[in-house]
Amino acid sequence: MAEEAKPTDGKKPAETIKQRKNNVNKTVSDELAENMKSGWADTEQRDLAPVPQAGHTAARRAALSARFPGERLVIPAGRLKTRSNDTEYPFRAATEYVYLTGNQTEDGVLVLEPTENAEGAPDGRGHEATLYLLPRSDRENGEFWLSGQGELWVGRRDSLAEAEQLYGLPVADVRTVAALLKEATGPVRVVRGHDSTIETALTDKITAERDAELKSFLSEQRLIKDEFEIAELTYACEATARGFEDVVRVLDKAVATSERYIEGTFFLRARVEGNDVGYGSICAAGPHATTLHWVRNDGPVRPGELLLLDAGVETRSLYTADVTRTLPIDGRFTALQRTIYDAVYEAQEAGIAAVRPGAKYRDFHEAAQRVLAGHLVAWGLLEGPVDRVLELGLQRRWTLHGTGHMLGLDVHDCAVARREAYVEGTLEPGMVLTVEPGLYFQADDLTVPEEYRGIGVRIEDDLLVTEDGTRNLSAGLPREAGEVEAWMARLTG
Repeated sequence: MAEEAKPTDGKKPAETIKQRKNNVNKTVSDELAENMKSGWADTEQRDLAPVPQAGHTAARRAALSARFPGERLVIPAGRLKTRSNDTEYPFRAATEYVYLTGNQTEDGVLVLEPTENAEGAPDGRGHEATLYLLPRSDRENGEFWLSGQGELWVGRRDSLAEAEQLYGLPVADVRTVAALLKEATGPVRVVRGHDSTIETALTDKITAERDAELKSFLSEQRLIKDEFEIAELTYACEATARGFEDVVRVLDKAVATSERYIEGTFFLRARVEGNDVGYGSICAAGPHATTLHWVRNDGPVRPGELLLLDAGVETRSLYTADVTRTLPIDGRFTALQRTIYDAVYEAQEAGIAAVRPGAKYRDFHEAAQRVLAGHLVAWGLLEGPVDRVLELGLQRRWTLHGTGHMLGLDVHDCAVARREAYVEGTLEPGMVLTVEPGLYFQADDLTVPEEYRGIGVRIEDDLLVTEDGTRNLSAGLPREAGEVEAWMARLTG
C-alpha cells in the first residue's frame, strides 16, 4: 500500500486531510501542487436513474414521519472503524440508515426536520428529509490525492447532485450537519451507537429513553417486508444455494486442508453474486458442529464426520440469507448420524407447518421443541413424559437455542422490537423468518452414550409468511437425508 505525500506550508491543504507520519516524500512543491489542480476531465454523471428501492425508502420515511410528528429525527450511517494502525474495516452502513435511504457510504446522516407554520413552529404535518453526505474530494486543496480517504486513494464518491438523483431527496454537505444540529431547538431523537460526533452535537437535546423508542420503532417497521425486500431476500437465498453447491464440489480439497477452504469457497460466491457474507460463516466440521457460532473455521475436515455449514450471501443492497445444512463429509450418513439428522428434520417440518399468518410467533418454536424432546425421551436421554420435559426445559441441554428469528437487512433483524410486537406477537404476511432446530451433543458430555458425543445437526431455512401460508425462499437446497445424499453425489460425480 502506498503512502501520501506531505505538502509544504505554502500549499498546506485543509486540516481535515490526514497525513501519515513516515512519508517518503516530506514536501510537495508549489509546482506539483498547482499541476495536480488542473487537467482533469469532467466526470460528473447526469440523468442518473434512482436506485431501485427509492420509492420504498420514501414510503418508509413517510411512515417514520407520521410516528414522530413535530420532532427532529437524526439517523447516521456511521463512520469507518480502525482495524489496525491506519487501515480500516470495510464499511457497512447502519441498518436503519440503509433502510430509510438506500445509501451505503460512510459519514452520511439522514435528518428529518419537522415542517413549520408561518410563525416558525412545527405544524405537525410532516417532515422535510435531507440526506447529508460527503461531497467529492476537493481538488483545489489537494484532498483528492493527499488524503488517505481522497479519491485517488479509495475511489470516487458521488457528487451531491448525483446523490440527489440516486436517492430522491435533497442532499447537502455532511460537514455542516454537526453545527446545524448543535444549534437546533425543539425535541430531537437520534439512532445511537453509530456516530459519536453527531451524538456529541446533540448531547443536551436527547434522552436515552426517547432514542430507544425511535430505534425500537424502526426495528418494528422492518417486521413486514415490502416487495423490494422480498425480492432481495429471494435472490440472497438463491445465491446462497449456489454457494452451498460450490462447497460440496470442493469437499475433497477441504479434507486436504481445513475448514478454511470451505469458508473461502463460500465467500467467493458471496462476493461475486452479492456484497459480502451476511455474517461470519459457520463452517463447522466434526465436533465443531456442536459450537453454535463456530467462526474460527480452522479445524480439520474428516471423512465419516458431519459438516454443519451455516452461511448466507448478503446482496448488494445488504439483505442477507441465513441457511444451514448439515452434510456428511464423505457423502453418506452413518446410521446414528441419520437417526439424529432425521429427528432434526422432523422437528423442522413441524416448525415450518406451524408458520402461517395469524399464528403466534412462538408456535413454530414450541412445535419443533416438542418433536426434539420426544426423540430425546425415546432415546433414553431424558425421562418422560414429554410434557414434563418441556415444562422444565430439560431438552435445552441439547437443543440450546431458539428455533428461529426475523431476517432482513440484519441476520437477526428487528432485534430491538418490543417483545409484544416480536416474540410475543403474531405472524403476518410479509414477515421473513428462519426455522432452524438443532441437536448438539458436546464432545465432553458424559450424560449421553459415547457414540453421540461430538455430533451436531442443524437444518435452517428462510420462510416468507404469505396470505395463505408460507414460501420457503431457500427451498432450492435439499433437506431430507436421502435427497441430501443424492444431491451431493450429483455434485461430486
